[in-house]
Amino acid sequence: MADPILVAKSGSEDLFLLPRMANRHGLIAGATGTGKTVTLQVMAEALSKQGVPVFTADVKGDLSGISQSGASSPAVAGRAQQLGLPALDFSGCPVTFWDILGEQGHPIRATVSEMGPLLLGRLLNLNETQSGILSIAFKIADDNGLLLLDLPDLQAMLRFVGENRKQFTTEYGNISPASVGAIQRGLLTLEEQGGEKLFGEPALVLDDLMQTDRNGHGVVNVLVADKIMQSPKIYATSLLWLLSELFEQLPEVGDLEKPRLVFFFDEAHLLFVDAPEALQDKVEQVVRLIRSKGVGVYFVTQSPSDIPEIVLGQLGNRVQHALRAFTPRDRQTVRAAAETFRTNEDLDVEAAITELGVGEALVSFLDIDGRPEIVQRALVLPPRSQIGPITPQQRQEIIRSSVIYGEYERLENRESAYEMLKARAAHMARQQQELAEQEQEARERRARRQRQGIVEAMTRSAARSIGAQIGQGISRGLLGGLLGGGRRR
Repeated sequence: MADPILVAKSGSEDLFLLPRMANRHGLIAGATGTGKTVTLQVMAEALSKQGVPVFTADVKGDLSGISQSGASSPAVAGRAQQLGLPALDFSGCPVTFWDILGEQGHPIRATVSEMGPLLLGRLLNLNETQSGILSIAFKIADDNGLLLLDLPDLQAMLRFVGENRKQFTTEYGNISPASVGAIQRGLLTLEEQGGEKLFGEPALVLDDLMQTDRNGHGVVNVLVADKIMQSPKIYATSLLWLLSELFEQLPEVGDLEKPRLVFFFDEAHLLFVDAPEALQDKVEQVVRLIRSKGVGVYFVTQSPSDIPEIVLGQLGNRVQHALRAFTPRDRQTVRAAAETFRTNEDLDVEAAITELGVGEALVSFLDIDGRPEIVQRALVLPPRSQIGPITPQQRQEIIRSSVIYGEYERLENRESAYEMLKARAAHMARQQQELAEQEQEARERRARRQRQGIVEAMTRSAARSIGAQIGQGISRGLLGGLLGGGRRR
């Protein structure tokens, strides 16, 4: 059985995250600067030591230090002494860096077909009608064996659908040119934001996220997200796609001694901003059922109110850092956060949330029976790995020494919808050209026959005229000779 993971201490009481309950999901919440990232780092490195692969996004650029051994500092030594910990055994974790833009990590891609119309509709900010047209385009592509791999494929497909909308209306429904145009404009905006780099091949293989090193430690997959966060919908949609792929592809395994993968969603509120109801329903379903696939999902955000209640109710393991209460709305948020914990009669939870210091939190994990433990005010352990970012040189060394280096760096471009529709258009153009040439040749033959008919008619007419003139001349000559009609002198 996997050892309990020590995350925090409340006085002399140790607060453990049980690996067997780590797939029951969790929440790390708190205002900016209260210690959420360090708590995430402590949990991620502890899971890695247990042999559990981790996926997390690095939205501020300072989580890369988990790859390096930490070092003692006055703050770290002071916290260890405060917690009564022995000398810390500093060490880093095996790390794989990923980057949608392909600049500071291995490129991470999905095909357009894998992303699907629901997530793409959210990514492109489409309304219900436009999303319906996008779904029709996907259905037509499927029915015609047209692969949608990258954005040029989807753009070509939309042109094809728009140009042939009348023939598709009966079978697939009305296709509005205005809606097709809106989707095409959305794709142009997506390209300007760098979103085209998310789509293509080779697409991510999920097994590459679930690796362990030769020491049996789980690899920590770090998605470099400081730049892509400038386009928050690309960031949020790519993580939702990844979560849905894990849900769709991984087999059922039931309750394990420890998770197969733990997934941390930093800036989790972005997942739900302007998300249509259908998408929120999908997220709730995935969160509710993916634990049976051996995957734990942890949302990292400023306030529990950022998470829809139906999702929040699925998050059993909770670490709540400080919240500020400057306005009536803030106080309402604090009250709501306090009410999510199992009551501790010796602790005023609502007051404590606003009093917590940096690295201090209200902690409640699930017990062995899956019940939330009584909430405790506690100090989070310092990490064993480096706090703060690594150098660009260190990052490049890690990238180049990765077992997957070279697998995703080369972009593939096999035949798909763009090439197939282009070939079809060229074939139709050749057919039209051949038909036009045949029609031109037929017109020329008709013209030649017409000219020949005219010439022949003119020839026959001229021959008749000449014959008549000769006959008349002979007649006149004969008659003239007979009748003495010679030339007068």
